[in-house]
Amino acid sequence: MSVLVYNRIYEKWFACSSWQNILCCLYGREIQKMTKPLPPNRWRCAYCIMEIGIDSFASAMYGTNMLSSVEAMEQLLERIVHADQAGLDVFGIGEHHRKEFLDSATAVILAAAAARTSRIRLTSAVTVLSAADPVRIFQQFATLDLISKGRTEMVVGRGSSVEAYPLFGFDLNDYDALFREKLSLLLQIRDNEFVTWSGRFRPAIPNLPVYPRPLQEKMPVWLGVGGSPESFARAGSLGLPLMVAIIGGNTSRFRPLVDLYREAGARAGFSPEQLKVGLHSPGYVAETGERAVSEYYPGYAELWTKLGRERGWPPVTRASFDHLIGPQGVLLVGSPEQVAEKLLRHSESLGGIDRFTFQMDNAGLTHEQLMRSIELIGEKIIPFT
Repeated sequence: MSVLVYNRIYEKWFACSSWQNILCCLYGREIQKMTKPLPPNRWRCAYCIMEIGIDSFASAMYGTNMLSSVEAMEQLLERIVHADQAGLDVFGIGEHHRKEFLDSATAVILAAAAARTSRIRLTSAVTVLSAADPVRIFQQFATLDLISKGRTEMVVGRGSSVEAYPLFGFDLNDYDALFREKLSLLLQIRDNEFVTWSGRFRPAIPNLPVYPRPLQEKMPVWLGVGGSPESFARAGSLGLPLMVAIIGGNTSRFRPLVDLYREAGARAGFSPEQLKVGLHSPGYVAETGERAVSEYYPGYAELWTKLGRERGWPPVTRASFDHLIGPQGVLLVGSPEQVAEKLLRHSESLGGIDRFTFQMDNAGLTHEQLMRSIELIGEKIIPFT
């Protein structure tokens, strides 16, 4: 948990979540900025912050109740506004092309959210870049950055749901080659107004400009990864922030892959501060651990067993669920105190993480339950992570 340190220069208490940063909080010599105040008269040091957010796939299914698409979309936007007001740092929207999800046009949803919010960062989670045109993706998110006044990010990846490939006419045999080429083009567009480029999967670009340009000088692009060592090494060699999706097993088993990312980044000349690590996992927060489990487990078991039939996973059992909510398991389900403690444990097991995003609307929870969970995250978890 966080250590309270009194800073004599700023005459404030700091909630320091890392022992190695205690001297920073004590003397303030390296403190870049102070963030939101925490009662009573406590602040978080800029170096000690783990950003906390939500990722959503815009599901229209809540338990046995299927909402209309209009109702589901309106409720999703209400949750993003609520997260903004509750002090969460980031909200992400995924990309799927399936009946049960409404997130096929990620940037459109985020633009609607940008018009209703003022401070929360807005990101894709993830953009299936392999099946998209990097020029159009950049233009969409640059426009979003203008609407949001500089709050836009992208998490790009190959996608674990592969329905986009046949839909847009791509061959799954080119799964990795598509991504390598399109990521290279996207980064070139981000860093250069005029682009000269040629490749296999898209017509050449002969020294043409790409507009609009975003408000941010260098709009953040994170690399979304699963369990491929090559993906971790690629992110490090490019100096891109890393978003790791861990949805099963023990979080600590990814430490060697995160180390591989940091080693590749160091060899490429990037500083530790440039090599940010984010973690995306399922979770849910309620007033007590017992309530969180009782509300989360039925829908989780139903929906993840269904998904498992598509992907060859075994059905969810209560024993397997109990392991996943245990000290080392991936699920962050419990009371605010339990989840905050587990977040810091996960961070330690991975050598430190800079961002965590909850995937909550995949367990049949109601809009009211999700709204209350967002409140608890803002009130009782963010101040101590």
